Amino acid sequence: MSEFGVYPDVTSLARAAAERFVTLAAEAIAARDQFVVALSGGSTPRATYELLATEEFATRTDWPRVHICWGDERNVSPNHPNSNTRMAREALLDNVPIIASHIHRIQGELPPEQAAAAYRAELEAVLGADRRFDLILLGMGTDGHTASLFPGTTALEERERAVVAVCVERLRAWRVTLTLPVFNAARHVLFLVSGVAKAKTLARIRAGQPLPASLVQPAEGELVWLVDRDAAGGA
Repeated sequence: MSEFGVYPDVTSLARAAAERFVTLAAEAIAARDQFVVALSGGSTPRATYELLATEEFATRTDWPRVHICWGDERNVSPNHPNSNTRMAREALLDNVPIIASHIHRIQGELPPEQAAAAYRAELEAVLGADRRFDLILLGMGTDGHTASLFPGTTALEERERAVVAVCVERLRAWRVTLTLPVFNAARHVLFLVSGVAKAKTLARIRAGQPLPASLVQPAEGELVWLVDRDAAGGA
């Protein structure tokens, strides 16, 4: 990993992530006239999104030049309580002047394979042939999964398609997720991890064990882990 930052608590972690977001947005817009970011679900990213919607941060981002995508989505409608889209809208997107057509959601209400195919086409239009995001935000589960790349699932083996549908049998649920080739083509990948429940898994990843999250290794990009003290094992 390019960088591993430990913060005292979730609040300071969220602030560090928000600072990274606005800095990378400014750099991308200056270089390419747009900033294309894939958001993550979960409680830790939500705190970051809420900060980005505050006047302190929102006024530092040229939102009309930002494109919002997602790393994964559950097989639910965009208004479902478990929808990553809904969470991001409530915490951030409804509160900043982003252009509606620049919000590229995964259509979780569709049959999974259809939703995956539609999102592949959407990303091709947004990213172009190189499929390079400026920033991808990711979290990590206690089993080492990230986005919807769960241990033992076929999605981990995908090397061609940018988006796939995957059935997570232990959850009895379908998901649509970006794949490792896309994560590893990104200019910047930012993991946000908090909580003591993640400490053992994070230690395994830092030791080099091949969990899904540890397979995210951008070939020509920056990989940064921002974690709170609990997730870092009290370090």
